[in-house]
Amino acid sequence: MKNTTKEPYREFSPLDKPSPLMQLYDGKKKIYYKPIKAKFNSIEQSITLSYTNGSVAQIKLTPQEKYFKFTLQSLTPRHGVDGIQWGPYHTNITNLIGEIIGVARDTSKVVNYAVGMLALDDNTLGGTSETIADAAPFQYIIHSPDAELYPLPDSLHEGQIFTLGGNGISDVAFYAHKEPYYRIMYGNSAHVDDKGRISINYHSRDRTFEREVYYSLIPNMAANTPNHLEVQPLPGVDYIGSSIALWGSADSTALMDVIQDIVLKENLPYPTINGKWVKDPTAFVPDALTSGNLYDSIITYTSQLGFKAISLYDQGFILPDRGNEGYIDGKNFENKPIKLTSGNLSHKAFSEVAAAYGITIGRTPITNALAPKTKDASPIPSDSLCYQQKRLLTKSINPSDTLIFVNDPKYMEEIASWEGHAKNLNMIKIGKELIHYLGVSNNEPYRLLNVKRGYWNTTPANHQKNDTIYKLQVTLNYGYDGLIPNMELQDKIAEYYADVSFINGLGYYDFDGQEFLFNNGHGYYSAKRFFRKMFEKAEALGIPPIRFTGATLSEGSWHYQSIWNVGSGKNLYDVNTREWGSTTSQGKDLRDVTFANYFPVGMGGNFAINAQSTVEQYEHIQAISVGMGTTYSLILNQKDVESCPEKDAIFKAIRTWEDARSANAFPIRVKKLLVNPKKNWTLKAGKNKDTWVLNELKDGKVIKTFVLHSDDNY
Repeated sequence: MKNTTKEPYREFSPLDKPSPLMQLYDGKKKIYYKPIKAKFNSIEQSITLSYTNGSVAQIKLTPQEKYFKFTLQSLTPRHGVDGIQWGPYHTNITNLIGEIIGVARDTSKVVNYAVGMLALDDNTLGGTSETIADAAPFQYIIHSPDAELYPLPDSLHEGQIFTLGGNGISDVAFYAHKEPYYRIMYGNSAHVDDKGRISINYHSRDRTFEREVYYSLIPNMAANTPNHLEVQPLPGVDYIGSSIALWGSADSTALMDVIQDIVLKENLPYPTINGKWVKDPTAFVPDALTSGNLYDSIITYTSQLGFKAISLYDQGFILPDRGNEGYIDGKNFENKPIKLTSGNLSHKAFSEVAAAYGITIGRTPITNALAPKTKDASPIPSDSLCYQQKRLLTKSINPSDTLIFVNDPKYMEEIASWEGHAKNLNMIKIGKELIHYLGVSNNEPYRLLNVKRGYWNTTPANHQKNDTIYKLQVTLNYGYDGLIPNMELQDKIAEYYADVSFINGLGYYDFDGQEFLFNNGHGYYSAKRFFRKMFEKAEALGIPPIRFTGATLSEGSWHYQSIWNVGSGKNLYDVNTREWGSTTSQGKDLRDVTFANYFPVGMGGNFAINAQSTVEQYEHIQAISVGMGTTYSLILNQKDVESCPEKDAIFKAIRTWEDARSANAFPIRVKKLLVNPKKNWTLKAGKNKDTWVLNELKDGKVIKTFVLHSDDNY
């Protein structure tokens, strides 16, 4: 793999690590088969690969101007192969690891090159074929992005794995290492060897048959031990047709020149905001986040700031309740939760006011958690729920019986879910009844222990011998209590969110509990399918692409997700100490993940304007935001904002920076200066239209001036 754009051609493929084009994987034997023979047909532009197990693969090669497209056309005979893996493609790059989308980046001025991959279909996922449940473990690895600046101590080595911090429940406490060589991992589309060299890989799986996984997203913590889960078979979802794009490019232009080219040519998801691709750095824009439940001036604040979305965070969670058919304020919009002194409004009415200013509004859902008292959970639970285990009732029971005998106790002692293992959510479903239990007897006849009938206000009923017992897959508690849907029901919930947007005027979601999309055992495929269904339904309804953030970022959501403003306050970016996370390493960790994966860096729900706020603080916030390429959710509490003496000046300063960012007025050399937290800046509109004057300050005095101009292409 060579950079042929400048001499001498630099080779990125290490001689000691040959890269297989495509491997085969036998999930039962847990072994890979590497290709042992290759034949290229120049007329058909196809590659025939032969393997030690006797399988032969036909791969179509489609060279494009800026990338190679590989597509698996056939594999015969299969010989037990249930997955294929593209790569790993090994590189000698040791700088930035893009583990979500699969990219090895060298950002140095001398090299300035990246090698990456992208999946071109939904069933081709970032990661390896051996990844349990298709969602990589959430953990730390040791990797120094620069061995000279950040040398590893003798006690650590490249690629070493560590678990997260905390008790396994508090997500803030996960982030426990401020050292730059502790790299938190949100995927395994890329990984490092013991020399720090980065390799990239994607894989595809045959999902047509039932299988069982032993899964946890955080498997090394006592609070999140794995559970055994029977994974739902999905007819027609197979690895034949798996397709990838392999690309190499100057790192500084890779996103907008090459990755965008692939996305457009291969018809991959391409959400926009104000006509710009959401990955375009000039489209990055903060959002307003409400507090205090008073909305008289929230829209005008947001307009003055130049923001385009308001997250109604103080309205709490919105639940996926298909029983309301998308009318979250009633069929006649009779509920009016948006409080104004002039009279309360429904979401629809408030959205119409906001739309006049070019602003959209949004809410925070608990992604796919089917909560008590919602249509698909209780009092009449759906028959389309995800289950961990399926058993048979060995003795008929009446509505008052608490002796429930099962044919097989295996895995029935496990507390449901893998996350937090909330005992209050440990339940089974028989017919239309939910039944809570804890434990199973050790001896025959096997029975469930500590049984509570008619759980979640379902109706106790007669159940016959040999009726099916479903041990349900669930979420966790702390207000997130819910059942997990199976894939078909999850499709309906995705479409439901598009209906909610259309009916109520919402254009923004903060998908809390987004990791629940992995709970069905289909991992990143599940996330891709969920967001595709939502976006396709939104398009059919004629509404713009939905802007969303959420609790996580994965290869499954990367194309669809606009931003990732998770967390808040001093955990993310502390404007007073000017560091990425002063209380935990969350700010540093999430910054490193997003930046390495060509995704907008998030600064969380942060920077509330109050009586003590100053213009200087927000000039600094905006300098970091523009320089690094970040967004954030600005907390706006109307009473607090009105108490701020510098309110109008703060609004003006933020708007000036945002106007210049949108106009692509900041050259790369200036952005590199802006990210230095020790520097102070002020930006003013220039005398001429579409010009700005950027001043660097020291002790309140101007020491350097840059005149910025709008990019004609923007």
